[in-house]
Amino acid sequence: MKSPAPAKSPSQAALAAALGGTATIWRQLVDELTSGIPGLREEWKPSKLEFGSLCLLKLKDRTLLYLIPRRGDFEVSIVLGERAVALALAGDLPADLQRQLSEARQYAEGRGIRFPVTNASRIAPIRRLVAYKTAPK
Repeated sequence: MKSPAPAKSPSQAALAAALGGTATIWRQLVDELTSGIPGLREEWKPSKLEFGSLCLLKLKDRTLLYLIPRRGDFEVSIVLGERAVALALAGDLPADLQRQLSEARQYAEGRGIRFPVTNASRIAPIRRLVAYKTAPK
């Protein structure tokens, strides 16, 4: 069975229209992560969610982060293995993210959390989550 073709990247105008005031936060987050992690790239996938596609930030074949455009903001989804969860829970994440992570169900691939990004205060915690996920063993 053939796998579906990758989704086309949306135009900057379409993405900005969907994200509204959070478009600059999206761009800042993506720019900071891609400049800080050599080889990190954006890959768009079709989605049945509101915008019709979502963005994966990938390092080689590993998805580090999912960015999900919504009307007026976006969500971030990340899955952390147990080592990264332990680092995150011992770190200085905001209380709501620590709670969500500690309560997340454990699956073979790790624990996943998903949360909205409505302002720039979420950029630093997202960077920390990605750092925990990519920390050397």
